[in-house]
Amino acid sequence: MNSHERVWKLLDGQPVDHLPLMPITMMFAADRLGRAYGDYATDHRVLVEAQLRVAEEFGFDYVSCISDPAREATDCGANVQFFPDQPPAIIEEQALLTDKGKLAGLQCPDPLGGGRMTDRVRAAALFKQKVAGQLVVEGWIEGPCAMAADLRGINNLMLDFYDDPDFVRELFRFVVEMEVRFAKVQVEAGAELMGIGDAAASLVGPEIYHEFVRPFEQELLNRVHALGARSRLHICGNMRANMADVGRLGCHIFDVDFLVPMDHARREAGPELVLLGNLDPVRDIRNGTPEGILALLADCHRAAGARYIVGAGCEIPRGTPPANLLALRTYAQKHQP
Repeated sequence: MNSHERVWKLLDGQPVDHLPLMPITMMFAADRLGRAYGDYATDHRVLVEAQLRVAEEFGFDYVSCISDPAREATDCGANVQFFPDQPPAIIEEQALLTDKGKLAGLQCPDPLGGGRMTDRVRAAALFKQKVAGQLVVEGWIEGPCAMAADLRGINNLMLDFYDDPDFVRELFRFVVEMEVRFAKVQVEAGAELMGIGDAAASLVGPEIYHEFVRPFEQELLNRVHALGARSRLHICGNMRANMADVGRLGCHIFDVDFLVPMDHARREAGPELVLLGNLDPVRDIRNGTPEGILALLADCHRAAGARYIVGAGCEIPRGTPPANLLALRTYAQKHQP
């Protein structure tokens, strides 16, 4: 059974030879290749080579187009700062939609127009050329709350939920349309699992999440599934109060961050959702030991049950000892669901 078959069979509830392994690596991957992160985030060829390197070295069952959350915002015209060896960053003080009135004239960028979105599409196509049918190819888009925060500014958006809820809904609708277009061309290029990052959703309480965020995440997921892709929802942060809502979204995989106990995530989300995680990327993985990691994964596995994929709560940090990441491989390859 190869990696592609393993992940797909687990998602379909069929027997597999051992647990899949799908941790997020970005800066770690660039470092293993010996390339600066600025190159990884701006040149799909570097990203693809680095992802293939870590997948082979550490036994991952997938490769991913993820690099940073600023691709769509850059192509929208947002002010983004680039660094030689760090991820690109949104300049919060110069958010594109500081003036809310600009939303009415904002156009969805063409994901094939030659910008940063196009570079990600090219990564999906190159992955398909190199590993189709062997490793799962994961595309990536931003979720409604995360992208709205990038365009409006996170502090402004949090006030908008109270001060101008109609604007929030209008902005979320714009984001969903843009991300569906972006997902579509990635799927056409070769992505078959679509990662959706919506970290800002962990910053709101259950009432706001249920009223504002969840309906638009639901629409985005439904439309991604209609494209023929599976989905992986990644909301790093404390989603403890919202796990019941997450369980009703219908995503195929949910990344559980270390702030949410795995037994709580399983109990609230229900028995069918595939859970991934939830080791603390810094304390447990970068600063831990292989023996400690194996013990923690056993706890996660017991709490999550059969619908489980080995990984961390968020990105594997740069500087993680290779032996610690190999411990994840050891656990995954020695255990069945």
